[in-house]
Amino acid sequence: MTTPKPSSQKHCTVDLRGLSPFETLSEKLAQQFDPFGVTTSLLNAQIAWWLHPQELTRVLTCLSGDALALQAHIMRRAWGLPSTDVVTPEPGDARFADPAWAEVPTWDIAKETYLAITHRLQDMYFETPGLSDKERRRAAFWLRKWLNAMAPTNFFWTNPVALRKFAETNGESVARGFQHYLEDIRAGNIRMVDEDAFAVGKDLATTPGQVVFRNRLVEVIQYTPTTDKVRAIPLVIFPPWINKFYILDLNAKKSLVSYLVGQGFTVFLASWKNPTPEMAEVSFDDYLQEGYQKVIEAATAIAKVPQVHAIGYCIGGTGLTAYLAWANRHYGDPAKVPVAHWTTLTTLTDFARPGDIEVFLDEGAVEWLEQKMAKQGYLDGKDMASSFRMLRSNSLIWHYWVHSYLYGEPLPPFDVLFWNSDTTRMPRAMHSYYLREMYLKNNLIKKDAMTLSGEPLDMTRIVQPLFAVTAEDDHIAPWRQCFHIRRHIPAPMRFVLSTSGHILGIVNPPVDPPKRAYWMGDVGHGQSSEAWQEGVSRQEGSWWPAWVAWLDERCGERVAPPKPHRAYPALGAAPGTYVLES
Repeated sequence: MTTPKPSSQKHCTVDLRGLSPFETLSEKLAQQFDPFGVTTSLLNAQIAWWLHPQELTRVLTCLSGDALALQAHIMRRAWGLPSTDVVTPEPGDARFADPAWAEVPTWDIAKETYLAITHRLQDMYFETPGLSDKERRRAAFWLRKWLNAMAPTNFFWTNPVALRKFAETNGESVARGFQHYLEDIRAGNIRMVDEDAFAVGKDLATTPGQVVFRNRLVEVIQYTPTTDKVRAIPLVIFPPWINKFYILDLNAKKSLVSYLVGQGFTVFLASWKNPTPEMAEVSFDDYLQEGYQKVIEAATAIAKVPQVHAIGYCIGGTGLTAYLAWANRHYGDPAKVPVAHWTTLTTLTDFARPGDIEVFLDEGAVEWLEQKMAKQGYLDGKDMASSFRMLRSNSLIWHYWVHSYLYGEPLPPFDVLFWNSDTTRMPRAMHSYYLREMYLKNNLIKKDAMTLSGEPLDMTRIVQPLFAVTAEDDHIAPWRQCFHIRRHIPAPMRFVLSTSGHILGIVNPPVDPPKRAYWMGDVGHGQSSEAWQEGVSRQEGSWWPAWVAWLDERCGERVAPPKPHRAYPALGAAPGTYVLES
């Protein structure tokens, strides 16, 4: 008698463990038409609320309370009676700063209605039941962007300042605004700055120096000393390759490069190539070996020293961290590693919670970007810039919409905004690797999970002393997430938290009276960011002098500036050629 075959062998069964055909189709459609979840995240949140009627009832009860308070406020203002605002704008929200929004009942009612609705809806989406934390944050992020777009300040007939300027100028403000609108259509962007306001090498990036090395990825600039003696150990700066380097050399008053030269340091800087389609296959390995390694080799040879102090800003600091993990494995002995100590400026190494940028980075979004890069050979810097502007849409998009189109004001000649608009491209292979290994997999902090140039990376091998600088309002590299580097390196570490954001927290020269402040202190092993913050006190002014004092203790005696090196002849004056490429 034959043994009956299992029913699964007789009949076609349905596999309930995977995605259904409908779910698969939905995912493919979302990836094709909404890879960043602009609408799907909001729909998911709405469905989640309908599936949780008890929580929805509680929220609706709160909404009804808000509505009653708002109604009472509207009635009092309509009757000309004094009334306390139901909701006040956030401290940094300048949209309703004009006195008309508070003094004129009609405008106050419009402002209060908008703020009451937006605040409650944002809180509601942050608390959406049945969704993961990341999906809640994503839904709340895109809701906030839609609400920002719908602000009454963004429309001519609901903006009292726009109406007043129209009357005061006999309509010229609107005429100028329309001209600005046509110019932006031609530019394909809502411009933030006059693109002809500055010239690199003439107004910006003017610190004297020479290009002493060039390959397909980088130019090395050695800056001319301004002191009779310099510290023996030179400084080597690695800016982010997603931007031009001159954010660190804006002008004489704001230049970090010029400041360091003036303090008696020999300064080298990596000026990254703006990649072309032919460089599509340039990899992260190439940036490590042809970038970091070659730049440091040039600096040690010219200065005639075995080690340098390396500085990495943003992704330049992430790359520097990877380089040090590689170098400590490759050379074995820390004394043989060509970096004696290092500084990171607003640098992420643990990407578990990278801030609002995570809404643009999941598997579907990265696949969509990879498809786009496969066609072009690179990711256009304008795409990256648009993402960063979206993170702060009120200040980086709608502010310029209002002031340029509704008010008819000219674009400001602001050097930081000019630099921000001077974008660069990212090679396909490198950028795909960076997005997947760092943001999606968070492999840099995992022992031996990444391999670069033949060496598994292990951050616990990094023993070189670290000076880490972060910014309180940084939305690209949140400071508490940057602090997590303490968990993964055994090296001595001094940590700085500056006021302001990702750019102005770093471009923070000493001025009198002080514009900003900072907190600074050494970080013990296992110490949390909260414990560190409780143990340090606020200091007014720039962190630059405190950093220089830390460097002075470690960068050796004062010696004569390095002489020209036969193997590294001057190839041209700073700022070089790569920074001028568009």
